[in-house]
Amino acid sequence: MSDPINSDPINSGPIKFDSKNSDPMNTGPMNTDTSVSDPMTSQPMAADPVVPDPAVSGPMTVLVTGASGFVGAEVTARLTAAGHTVLAVLHRNGDLVRNNGRRLTAGPGTLTRMTGDITRPGLGLSGDDRRLAVTADRIVHCAAVTDFGLPPGRYERVNVEGTRHVLGVALAGGVPLVHVSTAYVCGERDGTAYEDELDLGQRPGNDYEKSKLAAETLVRKAAADGLPVAVVRPSIVTGASRTGRVRDLKTIYPVLRVLTRGLVRTVPGHQDAVLDLVPVDRVADLVTEAATRFQDAEGRTLHAVGHELTLRDMSDVLAEYPSLHVPRFVPPSAFSATALPGRERPYYDRVVSLYAPYFRRRVRFDATHAEAFGHRPPATGAHAYLRRLLDHCLATGYLGPPPRKEPAAARPDGSTHR
Repeated sequence: MSDPINSDPINSGPIKFDSKNSDPMNTGPMNTDTSVSDPMTSQPMAADPVVPDPAVSGPMTVLVTGASGFVGAEVTARLTAAGHTVLAVLHRNGDLVRNNGRRLTAGPGTLTRMTGDITRPGLGLSGDDRRLAVTADRIVHCAAVTDFGLPPGRYERVNVEGTRHVLGVALAGGVPLVHVSTAYVCGERDGTAYEDELDLGQRPGNDYEKSKLAAETLVRKAAADGLPVAVVRPSIVTGASRTGRVRDLKTIYPVLRVLTRGLVRTVPGHQDAVLDLVPVDRVADLVTEAATRFQDAEGRTLHAVGHELTLRDMSDVLAEYPSLHVPRFVPPSAFSATALPGRERPYYDRVVSLYAPYFRRRVRFDATHAEAFGHRPPATGAHAYLRRLLDHCLATGYLGPPPRKEPAAARPDGSTHR
């Protein structure tokens, strides 16, 4: 039997933090140096004021970082399906597997794998691959560390310095860049976050958000220096729109598992705090549109957002599932972690506390620019979408044993659950 205190509710094994790849020396403020380096020499370089026309007719060559990732694999699939050539930058020998579990094939387009490492100048590519990279028609930068709770140096090295190195390649060839950021660069705030906003003196909710804000600041600086740039900011990326299927159990999933298993029963949060859950396919669609319609996307920031759920909404949906625990949300000012039962405290410290900012924010994301690319509000409601996510997680055993097969009960929206 595993130790309930030291086991990871995500994988039922020991809780592990990636300290091997973290930088123990870099635990201070994020590096705000906005210079970039030549990918061939690693020396600082200025932007080339001469850039190609971002309008490309016919098939393109697109370099995709993070091509094996949750969003990157879906973007790669869409680009190759449309007949484009993708230069897929993969760390070591990463497999290209789509969210539906199928191995990615080139389709009508061409898929070229490149072994690289964005934490190194020139993306760690071989000489031949670097020369090919700077001739691409587009760069789509999806690679990032999205796990919460890692050492600060890990975010700095991958999300900030990695973006600096991507910009170095883009500037060397004058290659237009689509940068994938996060809507939560808005920091801890309430109200409406607009696409054109960036640095408002906000306080990031965690080190991940801090790193993405620093990375997007680098991208804005490169754009000011003449690099053609578009930014896509997803909210909380979750499972597929129609099936709820998810390959990458990150973002909201770990805390959802802890809470629905009753491992932490009382949580600080406002009932009207808003979680914005966006299906991975919607994010990939918008990123692909930004790359293929770059002449329209250039200079814009696009919010890739989806279903708005308050904590009250989430509790109402969870209450429909007899096997799932419904957490009790209390005002943050009335919460004390030290008052939690001893068996709950480790789960709170290691998982729930990392997501606390998301349970406090009453923020909504304006998506005016994104809607111009067809990224309209989802047709199905937020409650129905959350049920789809929960149903998938129950069917796969992620939220406990799959439910017994019993006559399905009708829900108010006409769907069913067991």
